[in-house]
Amino acid sequence: MDSSAWDRRYTDTPGLVWSAEPNRFVVEAVTDLTPGAALDVAAGEGRNAVWLAGQGWRVNAVDFSTVAVDRGRELAAARGVTVDWRVADVTTYRPVPNSYDLVLISYLHLPAADFAAVLAAARSALRPGGTLVVVGHDLANLRGGTGGPQDPSLLLTPETVVDGLAGLRVRRAETARRPVSTPDGGTVDALDTVVVANRPAD
Repeated sequence: MDSSAWDRRYTDTPGLVWSAEPNRFVVEAVTDLTPGAALDVAAGEGRNAVWLAGQGWRVNAVDFSTVAVDRGRELAAARGVTVDWRVADVTTYRPVPNSYDLVLISYLHLPAADFAAVLAAARSALRPGGTLVVVGHDLANLRGGTGGPQDPSLLLTPETVVDGLAGLRVRRAETARRPVSTPDGGTVDALDTVVVANRPAD
């Protein structure tokens, strides 16, 4: 889906397409870290970027949808935090190497070669001691979960993400369950890939 299609999706949806609250796995991975410089890749409407800024991080957020970035700016203003927003295609965007203490890739689903390029750029953007967090719909979600892309070629597994993290120390790599509310007031589980890794400090 290109940027104009995402612009239409955001424009056609009243309110936020996604929750204004941060992803639970992002919170788990980041809560005990010392705030520094953070990059949110494919930030969407900015829920994670805004939360990070509220925790004291200096956040750069990148997305190719102008509408999403505008909504992110509105959310940041409403929360009274500062985020540096940039409209750019993450498949070609290259952050400055060795610049970030935290890089986040959350629910970015691309063909394998494009995702690998984004992951490589994210890895190189980390400073020594920095943390990379990757969260996305897991391949197992097709049969055992709910929601998310239905094209298996766009889905993640912990193994495929870890394969792209040469030189980093993997702290967490698993398929995790995420409860999703249903219209009848119940919940069902979505299955997400969650990977957290660090660039060695030495």
